Amino acid sequence: MEINHPAGTHHADAHADGDTHGHAQVSDPAALPALARECRGPVLVPGDDGYDAERSGFQRAYRHRPAVIVGAECAGDVVAAVRFARAQGLPVAVQATGHGLSAATDGGLLISTGRMAGVRVDAAAGTARAEAGAVWGQVVEAAAPCGLAPLNGSSPGVGVISYTLGGGVGVLARTYGFAADHVRSVDLVTADARLRHVTAQTDPALFRALLGGGHGLGVVTAMEFGLVPVARLYGGQLVFGGEQIDAALAAYVDWTATVPDELTSSLALIAYPDLPQLPEPLRGRHLAHIRIAFTGSAAEGERLVAPLRAVGPAVSDDLREMPYAESHTIHRDPSDPHAYDGDNALLSGLDAAALQRVAALTGPAAPVMCVVQLNHLGGAMAKRGGPDEPAGSVGHRDARFALRVLSPLIGREAGEGPGAPDTRCSDGRPDAALATVRALHAEALAAVAPWRLGRSVNFLFGRHGERPDAEEVARSVHDADEHRRLAGLKARHDPANVFRFHPAGAVTAGRTPAAAAPVGRTPVAARRSG
Repeated sequence: MEINHPAGTHHADAHADGDTHGHAQVSDPAALPALARECRGPVLVPGDDGYDAERSGFQRAYRHRPAVIVGAECAGDVVAAVRFARAQGLPVAVQATGHGLSAATDGGLLISTGRMAGVRVDAAAGTARAEAGAVWGQVVEAAAPCGLAPLNGSSPGVGVISYTLGGGVGVLARTYGFAADHVRSVDLVTADARLRHVTAQTDPALFRALLGGGHGLGVVTAMEFGLVPVARLYGGQLVFGGEQIDAALAAYVDWTATVPDELTSSLALIAYPDLPQLPEPLRGRHLAHIRIAFTGSAAEGERLVAPLRAVGPAVSDDLREMPYAESHTIHRDPSDPHAYDGDNALLSGLDAAALQRVAALTGPAAPVMCVVQLNHLGGAMAKRGGPDEPAGSVGHRDARFALRVLSPLIGREAGEGPGAPDTRCSDGRPDAALATVRALHAEALAAVAPWRLGRSVNFLFGRHGERPDAEEVARSVHDADEHRRLAGLKARHDPANVFRFHPAGAVTAGRTPAAAAPVGRTPVAARRSG
């Protein structure tokens, strides 16, 4: 069937069974013209001009292959899309930038929120309001003239909403806590196609669940959050070469026990390939990048980093005073879309020997390239809910470190057309490159098993819901009590599991897991690597 619409020609058929892998299709194609008329943004189906561009995001290893895409321009479009999906028996996925894509829909309905990119700063109130498709660079730019800053992450191109729903470990995290801790209100379209304004007063349980466990509870159309009075930083990178890596790692682990909460840092290990397009100082080298963000004075910052500089001559040292608007230069995250897969572990502690073991496993001798990042946590992130403290559902707040492993999937760009293979070879065998990457990640994370508490949902990259241990991956994001609480809210607000394409997708409606000890503390027979 074909219908005319300004966005292109629409056609759809088949059946609607709601299955993640069952190519869920529109059961009544005749309903598509009404959806198109109801929406301000485009409504697209496979074969339409713009369909492939609309479903594509930053993560290129996997792409959604929906039966219908609604390119939402306003909250009303989201309401219409969810109502249509319910009537047609379709599961719903949501995408803004696609950085954290972890479960791609095959069929179903995709709500693309990139057009909803409004940002408004209220300097007097010290708050910002961001729509569903806004990215952190927009908020930083809007807040800077007011002498304010958001609790953004390291990359300006990452979406505000999904990052915050997962907790949000940002540039200023040890000083001010998780981004989720500063949320004032959330505008949410739930599975019953109702637009709700959710606050700690209007619906405390749902508000709490959204802030750290909010994926899969609905579609956020806008969020209001507090800003902090930060206009400048002392920050940048200290980079050490391969011959000094072991000493740099040992110094960093010891140093983190001495620094104040006003200093947030991370360490990255990268074995750069010997490629002509890379700068000469990086080409073919194994390097340790120590990233610093300190809200105190430059003079105090210089004093604090002295033990790190004592490791020896650095490959580079650009620590300096900077306006907060330049904070993205501290990490220098890649801005070009690419294919990748990643996992992580939240840790109660760490010693130098274990970190050096991770460095050896993921260095130049590794079977595939692996970027390792160790985030120093604690400080304001460790606060628990109370009368004057955050009351979200961020898991494992007592973690001292987050160890992240990420590998590019070279030559693993997702296919263009509907039905193109994603994580499997053309003959149906599991993707060998992905298997190699995940085996390396599991081995690296096994090196820190004695300290492992769980995972951060923000740093799960790839289709982990399809792993044999998917249920364990989902459970690892929160402790058993919080997991049960979130599963109960999921069953209440989305009993049909309409919103199933999210990092902890194994938490399905009506399936409350049995009590379990945190990852790394279970009996040996119950442990699974990775």
